[in-house]
Amino acid sequence: MAKKEETIKAAPTAKDFRGDVAPDWCAGCGDFGVLRSLEMACAKFGRENHEYLTISGIGCSSNTPGYISTYGMHTLHGRSLAVATGAKLGNHDLTVIVTGGDGDGFGIGGNHFMHTMRRNVDLLYIVMDNQIYGLTIGQISPTSVMGMKTKSTPFGSVEAPINPIALALISGATYVARGFSGDTRHLAELMYKGMEHKGFAFVDVYSPCITFNKDNTFAFFKQRIKKLEELGHDSSDFKAAIDQAMKGDDEIPIGLFYQDTSRSSLDELEPVLHEGPLAHQELGITKEQGDYIIRTMM
Repeated sequence: MAKKEETIKAAPTAKDFRGDVAPDWCAGCGDFGVLRSLEMACAKFGRENHEYLTISGIGCSSNTPGYISTYGMHTLHGRSLAVATGAKLGNHDLTVIVTGGDGDGFGIGGNHFMHTMRRNVDLLYIVMDNQIYGLTIGQISPTSVMGMKTKSTPFGSVEAPINPIALALISGATYVARGFSGDTRHLAELMYKGMEHKGFAFVDVYSPCITFNKDNTFAFFKQRIKKLEELGHDSSDFKAAIDQAMKGDDEIPIGLFYQDTSRSSLDELEPVLHEGPLAHQELGITKEQGDYIIRTMM
């Protein structure tokens, strides 16, 4: 009797996660590097395309769900983390990835950013931080430095920028990292480890806007970035992470600032989820009741 041949499925590659739609970002935009890093990270993490969900808000970077081959949802400005929380609790078997920019995440979405971190929702949040509003053609953002001249601040910004890394640390994020879109392999590894992490993983990415931000360019960052792993940084040391987070003039640290594996994620703490994802549980209502609800809402 002939031996039955076993079908061995090849491991996914970065190309398997490339979307059918080509990005329409400006040529040279840092977001291309972020997208490539995300494709590499998903391939290394090893799940099937349908086991990922990519969610975004509004902005140039927030178009990412349309450019990557996963389930995706383009949501409201600043509300991506709220939608992602619902999706993760609805089906916590999914690997949920949220992508956005510094305006979407730290401006209008700042409230959701803080509360998703303190709840330790199990997802990966990638912010393409170009320190300017790109989609609305060049106004200051929450991370623009003081004195920066833009269309909304022609004489220089008088507002102090926020520090996303320090904010994430004190708000309870259990995985806090920073990458640079000019180093895709290093960035992909940070994303991959964020996917592996059980809890809220935040990766802030310096992703230069070559059209509207002439200050924070690729050359600017290449001269200043220092990798934390090469500096001997201990990512389990909260105080050391805070100290590194406060640097940023002549020396800009990138890499993993902090990781805490001792805290449980929200889906682990929520009793109703102990029986498995809500998406796979019985509704608890009859078919007739379900049909009535659908009829009245349609």
